[in-house]
Amino acid sequence: MPPSTTATPTAATNPHHDCPIYAAFRDGAVHQVDTEVFWRRDGSAFHVEYTSTPIRDRGRLLGAVIVFRDISQRREADERLRRALAEVDSLRERLELENAYLREEIREGGHHQGIIGRSPAIEATLRQIDLVAGTDATVLVTGESGTGKELIARAIHEASRRRDRPLIRVNCAAIPRELFESEFFGHARGAFTGALRDRVGRFDLADGGTLFLDEVGEIPLDLQGKLLRVLQERQFERVGEERTRAVDVRLVAATNRDLKAEVKRGRFREDLYFRLNVFPIAAVPLRERPEDIPLIAQHFLRGVVKRLNIPELRLTEGDVRRLTRYDWPGNVRELENIIERAAILAVRGRLRFDLPEPEATAAVHPVAFDPQPTAPATEADRRAKARADIVAALALAQGRIFGTGGAAEILGLKPTTLASRIKVLGIRRR
Repeated sequence: MPPSTTATPTAATNPHHDCPIYAAFRDGAVHQVDTEVFWRRDGSAFHVEYTSTPIRDRGRLLGAVIVFRDISQRREADERLRRALAEVDSLRERLELENAYLREEIREGGHHQGIIGRSPAIEATLRQIDLVAGTDATVLVTGESGTGKELIARAIHEASRRRDRPLIRVNCAAIPRELFESEFFGHARGAFTGALRDRVGRFDLADGGTLFLDEVGEIPLDLQGKLLRVLQERQFERVGEERTRAVDVRLVAATNRDLKAEVKRGRFREDLYFRLNVFPIAAVPLRERPEDIPLIAQHFLRGVVKRLNIPELRLTEGDVRRLTRYDWPGNVRELENIIERAAILAVRGRLRFDLPEPEATAAVHPVAFDPQPTAPATEADRRAKARADIVAALALAQGRIFGTGGAAEILGLKPTTLASRIKVLGIRRR
């Protein structure tokens, strides 16, 4: 710090009634100022603080001593400290948000750790994931609600080079229109009423990682251009801030809408659609892969038993038959809910499923008139089918009729009724 200097008071820059130097003469008090700026002959400025101290002799005010100090270095150090603290606050907020997202991901993904199934449809999906995961290509996952589109996005992220950075999920349908820019890009303090501090946006949080835009078809048309700009330029500005920020984000989008049809109706930008549809993956509905239902149901059942801390439960052959006959309009999400409800309603270790019967499901679909109907089954046909079903059930149950896993349970019949039919049909049990 430069050495202190003394100076006599002057009114060159301040009227005497406003000057703290003259104030020391008037009230005899010490006055200190640290907001003064002095100018050099070369036109440069530097910050100065000064103290005006009155001089007294036997109670009489004789004058004042004014001490000036150059505080430019201290002001610069204070400014650097302020910027560093602001950066620390920003990083702290980012870490807090990342931790919050991580906790949310753990809660949402904790009872379904991966894509389950052995059907050809699932194997084809896994091959697509392996192909695209090693690249940074944008992926568009389409499919009905509840088909596991988020699981596909998570699998792509975990198999990519970005796996050590966060996967940030954004539910586009849940963001109010007026908060879209703030949620996606963040905002600076004071950008609008209620913006009491800087906010980190989702793109900032996903920097270096993956951004999963769920229900991307729900973004309002007038806001889709803002998203397109960031995807094209990989740059954005926070609301209320002029600084342009670069971002490195891998994008995975998902929708249950037909975006191509939405483009034709004028509800979705064609250029954004092409930007998202670089590598499309279709999530297959559950009714098109019934062979995966037992595996998924057993997985959910194990999770429910552990989570609810209830006695061990098992799926019977009869349970599996009921589950595979159902159409599952709500897909995997509906199956999970049905399994949890059946576990809660279980009686003496037997799951109780609240599912409509196949006949009730079929009744809601109109039946087309066939001008050349097939011949109805004869009594002999019905007896042959019943005999074949019973033989198959006995084979699965290793000849047992009664008890858990017995043929009666598999067929959904009373054991006494099944025993009577076996006798009538002349079936020999092993």
